[in-house]
Amino acid sequence: MKWSASIRYWAVHSPHPVAKILRAVRARTRHFTLPAPAVVVRPYLWIFLALRGTIFFLRRILVAEPLLKAYCSRFGRGITTGIYVPWVQGRGELVLGDYVHVSGKLSILFAARYTERPKLTIGSHTDLAHEASFVVGREIRLGSHVQVGGAVSFRDATGHHTDPEQRMAGAPPDEADVKPIIVHDNVWIGMGVLVLPGTEIGEGCIVAARSVVSGTVAPYTVVAGNPARRVGTLTPPEGREHLAPATPARRPAAASPAPAVAPSHETSAGHPPLRNVSDV
Repeated sequence: MKWSASIRYWAVHSPHPVAKILRAVRARTRHFTLPAPAVVVRPYLWIFLALRGTIFFLRRILVAEPLLKAYCSRFGRGITTGIYVPWVQGRGELVLGDYVHVSGKLSILFAARYTERPKLTIGSHTDLAHEASFVVGREIRLGSHVQVGGAVSFRDATGHHTDPEQRMAGAPPDEADVKPIIVHDNVWIGMGVLVLPGTEIGEGCIVAARSVVSGTVAPYTVVAGNPARRVGTLTPPEGREHLAPATPARRPAAASPAPAVAPSHETSAGHPPLRNVSDV
């Protein structure tokens, strides 16, 4: 391939007439395009969209959805997917509620080295966007009406031991480091969020995109950042007022500093003036 690189370099940089002609031809053909009258390209587009829609429909109902259901231990009504077959590794229990929708690629890894039968439960009317992934060492449970953004990752196991010596020896994490993840109903998780072991996200929460979540998130709060912290609160719907997040107490206003003593060279008694602490 060295000769082809040499020829290309020669064609780009050489002052030879042939090289100049090649550069001129390339400049003319680089932006060449065919005309596209609407009377021609519109029907062409309609035919393409019709064929694509038909192929995608058949891939969905004949391939992706039946194979997703075959992976399930139990599933409800109205399970729908896109055109991709879910990527499932390991052996575990997959339970889907009614009208669960998988919008794009889905990856599930059951890590049976931590427990005999890891379990992933996804509640009714929950929507998983493109490239959602789950690493299930013990249990991950999503409630109903949960909206999961693209590239969100749930991991209830760290994958490696925290002790350096044990990690180098290839030891699995301690059992104490494998903690279930619970996401309650009506939660919205933004794109690219990482949910760590032991996380519990309360009902009605919003998790901002790219956040890293661990611990307990109170119901009807908005969290963001790495690590995720509360940045706002939400008003619960009627009948769920008991889940309203507590309003943080305000700090008392700081006392205003005492006015400084006017500078003076001498007191009335002829002694040097006393200085304020702030003047020291």
